[in-house]
Amino acid sequence: MLVLTLIALRTNRLTSLAAIQATVQQAGFWAPTLFVGLQIIQVFFPIIPGGLSTIAAVAIFGPVWGFIYNYVGIGLGSIAAFSLVRRFGKSFLEDLVPAKTLAKSQHYLNGGNFDRMFTIAILLPVVPDDLLCMLAGLTKMSLKKFVTIIVLCKPWTILAYSLGMNSIFQLIPRLWAK
Repeated sequence: MLVLTLIALRTNRLTSLAAIQATVQQAGFWAPTLFVGLQIIQVFFPIIPGGLSTIAAVAIFGPVWGFIYNYVGIGLGSIAAFSLVRRFGKSFLEDLVPAKTLAKSQHYLNGGNFDRMFTIAILLPVVPDDLLCMLAGLTKMSLKKFVTIIVLCKPWTILAYSLGMNSIFQLIPRLWAK
């Protein structure tokens, strides 16, 4: 991915939204597939800020397809994160998350309100939900309940974040020009 980004930068394919859209169109079928893959991977390894890729999808693919690709990628990544931590345990999580962050997050696991807190957090676009999805894998929450929460709550967060941030990014140049 890094190599592709460097090539794109060197060949001026990332200089404007029109150039990016043209590059994406050249990729054809692979463009959405690669983007969804990027979103899945970003749940584990934040290559670029997740908010930026969420906004980029809307700008590149349009609001409907951008939303769909974000939802599919982030949803599948969240389910994979939960499942892998459930399967491999805390040591797997410790390999992905800095010890300091994990120590700060440990209090979410203590107490009986994790499921409710998790559901509310997934609805809020400012919460580090990738980490919470991994933490949920350490709880007694069933996969069925986890998937239900992701399927029902995640679209609202993605919609709010992508359209809200997209509006802000469109407003900044107008304010700058004044």
